[in-house]
Amino acid sequence: MKPATGKQAAQAATKEPFLAVIRELVRAYQAFKSYSDADIRQMGLTSSQFDIIATLGNTSGMTFNQLAEKTLTTKGELTGIIDRLEKKGLVRREVPPEDRRSFLAVLTPEGEQVFEQIYPSHVAYLKQRFEKLDLRELEQIRLSLERLKKLF
Repeated sequence: MKPATGKQAAQAATKEPFLAVIRELVRAYQAFKSYSDADIRQMGLTSSQFDIIATLGNTSGMTFNQLAEKTLTTKGELTGIIDRLEKKGLVRREVPPEDRRSFLAVLTPEGEQVFEQIYPSHVAYLKQRFEKLDLRELEQIRLSLERLKKLF
């Protein structure tokens, strides 16, 4: 028996059970992002700027490579985000003495203050939704997402 092609293949593809999982995953992410971004915008930041400040908080700085790995930002986007945070006086670039070819992104004292104010506030804002799940549910979701990630 030969495999379905054309219209038959397209109809069969729409019935794949995993598509419902993808749809819900995307919808969940969109709902989370919309909820989270509404709070972040009130702080005068974009979600990418918040992500950088939150990641740099409580550190002595990170290279651009480290930041790209630890945030939801690509290396290509990172330079522009750091530029905008520098203009706001929240981040500065430093050249580490051990590697003069790279840059560290470091929070300025003003950036540290912003981190100390907005990070706990945003975590409390998100907690309003996540506390509706018990610890077992949270762990179950985390493990499912981790397993899904490993498929790719």
